[in-house]
Amino acid sequence: MLIVLAHAPLYLYASDPGIKSRPKSITFIDSLINTFGELFIDNRARPLFAVLFGYGLVMSFEKQLSRGSTIKAAIKIIRRRCYYLIVFGIILAVFIGGQDILMAYGIAGLLVSWLLPRDNRVLIKVAAIICIVILFYLPFVWGSFMNEMGRYGFGSDFSRDDHYIQLLTEAIVSFPIVPIFIHFLFPIIPSVLLGMWSGRKRLLTNSHAHHRRLKIIAVIGIAISIIGAVPLVMIGEVWEPGYFAAGIIWGIHIITGMAAGIGYAALFGVIGNHIKTSDWITNSLVALGQRSLTFYVLNEAMAH
Repeated sequence: MLIVLAHAPLYLYASDPGIKSRPKSITFIDSLINTFGELFIDNRARPLFAVLFGYGLVMSFEKQLSRGSTIKAAIKIIRRRCYYLIVFGIILAVFIGGQDILMAYGIAGLLVSWLLPRDNRVLIKVAAIICIVILFYLPFVWGSFMNEMGRYGFGSDFSRDDHYIQLLTEAIVSFPIVPIFIHFLFPIIPSVLLGMWSGRKRLLTNSHAHHRRLKIIAVIGIAISIIGAVPLVMIGEVWEPGYFAAGIIWGIHIITGMAAGIGYAALFGVIGNHIKTSDWITNSLVALGQRSLTFYVLNEAMAH
């Protein structure tokens, strides 16, 4: 559901660009919606999805081992599923035309699968190295990119004049670049590794035993996320920094969004611990979560 809200502005082709992927605010309600999105959704829904993907990798790996598979065979099965995910992503990006993230997740799974049998010390060390590299390059790359672009926001990916054959032709040419673009400018591997760590701890599958830890992770993660989003929210409202500075702020927004990914996952675990009975709302959310890939593709198809 957060992904739906994150992608909705990308299809508002009649709107002028505002701050990054948000449309320009015209009314007070627009400002409220954009502020809410920048604080809690943009660059926060994607890391949550990546955390859950990493958690799922660990669950799949352990399930294969419990069935008697060798470590080598279990990793081979997971890698095969990652290749399938890449294929689904190609179909989505080219033939359906949605905002694809599946190829990027499939590639991430292939890149981190070797860590599944390693202990947590190796996992944490790799995550720390990757995060340090991202901290050094990402804000400055975005600063240079926005300075070159000469404005704060992107236009919509679509226009009222687009037609299917045109978009199909463009997608056939551009789809190999999409996962590279995502991994370099919107890194998801740190969030996947966080998900793998939490999966090994069984933070969500045994959430009652980790209730206090989940609350601490939720508070810290979401707090870091909000603090990192405040400077972006202020652009165009309180101040108008130079484009290079705005790009750095956007890079910080992306980096701190990783904390929201694990924070949101922990928050939902805490909420789940307080739910004593099932009703149509909780059953609907559970059904949505169990079929998240199906509903993601459905949403992208409907939006397109």
